[in-house]
Amino acid sequence: MVYLNLAVLAGLFALSYASPPVKISVSAKGGNATNGHQYGFLHEDINNSGDGGLYAELIRNRAFQSSEHYPSTLDGWSAVNGAQLSLRDLDVPLSEALKTSLHVATNKRAGQVGFSNAGYWGMDVRVQKYTGSFWVRGAYKGEFTASLQSDITGETFGSVKIKSKCRRDEWTEHAVVLVPEKDAPNTNNTFAITFDAAGTADGSLDFNLISLFPPTYKGRKNGMRIDIVEALEQLHPTLFRLPGGNMLEGLSNTSWWDWKDSLGPLKDRPGFSGVWDYPQTHGLGLMEYLLFAEDLGMELVVGVFAGLALNGDITPEDELQPFIDDALDQIEFIRGPPDSKWGAVRAKLGHPEPFKLKFVEIGNEDWLAGGSEGWNTYREYRFPMFLEAINAAYPDIQVISSGSYFDGHDIPEPGAGDYHLYAEPDTLVEQFSRFDNVATPHIIGEVAATHPNGGTSWDGGLMPFPWWGGAVAEAVGLVSYERNQDRIIGTAYAPILRNINRWQWSVTMIQHSADPAQTTRSTSWYIWELFAAHIFTETLPATADFDPLYYVTGKSDQTGGYIFKGAVYNSTDGADVPVRLAFEGVKPGTSAELTVLTGPENPYGVNDPFTGTNVVETTRSTVKSGRDGVFRFDLPNMSVAVLDTSPKARWNRGMKPVS
Repeated sequence: MVYLNLAVLAGLFALSYASPPVKISVSAKGGNATNGHQYGFLHEDINNSGDGGLYAELIRNRAFQSSEHYPSTLDGWSAVNGAQLSLRDLDVPLSEALKTSLHVATNKRAGQVGFSNAGYWGMDVRVQKYTGSFWVRGAYKGEFTASLQSDITGETFGSVKIKSKCRRDEWTEHAVVLVPEKDAPNTNNTFAITFDAAGTADGSLDFNLISLFPPTYKGRKNGMRIDIVEALEQLHPTLFRLPGGNMLEGLSNTSWWDWKDSLGPLKDRPGFSGVWDYPQTHGLGLMEYLLFAEDLGMELVVGVFAGLALNGDITPEDELQPFIDDALDQIEFIRGPPDSKWGAVRAKLGHPEPFKLKFVEIGNEDWLAGGSEGWNTYREYRFPMFLEAINAAYPDIQVISSGSYFDGHDIPEPGAGDYHLYAEPDTLVEQFSRFDNVATPHIIGEVAATHPNGGTSWDGGLMPFPWWGGAVAEAVGLVSYERNQDRIIGTAYAPILRNINRWQWSVTMIQHSADPAQTTRSTSWYIWELFAAHIFTETLPATADFDPLYYVTGKSDQTGGYIFKGAVYNSTDGADVPVRLAFEGVKPGTSAELTVLTGPENPYGVNDPFTGTNVVETTRSTVKSGRDGVFRFDLPNMSVAVLDTSPKARWNRGMKPVS
């Protein structure tokens, strides 16, 4: 596979050939207003990106949850000092949601015994406050010891004694506050709870909901992991699609993502089967998602279950109304007044003010899971019924179809569409004009370069990481969507996160593990960050002469800046592309900041979390318009650039620039 129009060796990228300049004249009038929320992402718990990722909980399998598709297990747990660990369902469980508990049995003369948890493939241990709790049932006089220690050497980095509050036939909660005395040298660490067997009535105790959190983003209880949120925040996201794609649908019509199960105290959340070969805790529930969006200032696109599951289960028309009612309940929970039925539930959970919600998507990829029958029922009755009911109750909400004009959906007004594109780089470029003449509004709900040009498509698997050539093609796609911002609601990268210890989808914006040093911003991250840092409030008409330079122009009423965004994809013989850019009304001698992203000589270069190498080079310079008002600069092949006459646009969301 090659990225040049001719098959050449990688060394040819270093050669420079004369190329005619691309002359761009930008009109001051005649553009289209934009919606201001162009860039964002989809999040769902794929790749352990929720549990074991964004969600800061350190304990894996903390409540031994089971579901329709997964039994309870001891995954993640080990015995300490010869204790016997088993699972059992007690006559009096911790709650109706958490029925299975950990039984720890031992000889009363065994001394300190207990159990440990390996976390999500390790734990980051530092001199900072860790907080959590665990529930115990059974008689015990004495103290528990909670500790963080090395799984390799056994060294204890910090521990705390906790006085027992246990009573024989009751569940009692014990709080944990633990500050290690030193940083661990690596993440091969465990969390352990031990007790003196002599203090028990019969040498055994039952435990459940064993939880431990490091400091969280903005200090939120049951909150998010700081380093991952910061990597997302630095993207300047303005759009957040939740609760994901396939996760919303569920494995069957009896195991879809039920938002009501994700509310309230953790002991009342039963968990969720998940759709990516592992169960999920529901610790990261609807309320946590809403607070996360609020913290980052993101516009919500909320998906509601539409009666189609991944196994092809289709809800008949005469059985669909309960799901429509559930969607209306969900909308009321999010944006209803605090004296409404579900608004009152939200208020009781600590957020009396309604959240903002203008976009609701019905289902996810209904053209896919149920085949032709599923897609036909979606167009014939499922989408129209949801559209009518939601717009009757909330006329201001933009209802979005889970399919697009290009999927054969003649979307009834006032509905919008959702277009998904996982593709080869050349396909992203070939579709540059795809939305130029589509009148129906759309969201680009999922997009990424996933396969090499000329590759084996889906049968051959995805690339191991986002790579530079694919990222440049994504920039071309982003330019094409921004050119149509009067009809494109916004664009979301997907999936956004990947735990490098267990994953199902390799191409993700950010990779991570238990070690924050491995939180890696991919090549795509740098492209999306640059474009999202310079938001248009109006696109401006410009002369259209595309290939190899693809570009869009506009201005920002917030900063007063005139903006050019462009990407060079496959210039002839790898030559630099001279650009001559003139904005109508911009005076001679006007200064602008030019940011250019370039990659490695080999376009397959990646930002690898195992080596820490960043192959993306960021160059910033100041250019001035000449006496004729023209900005003159050259862009290398396979580069991405932004020119902004008001570079403070980089900080218009109160964040520092990222190099």
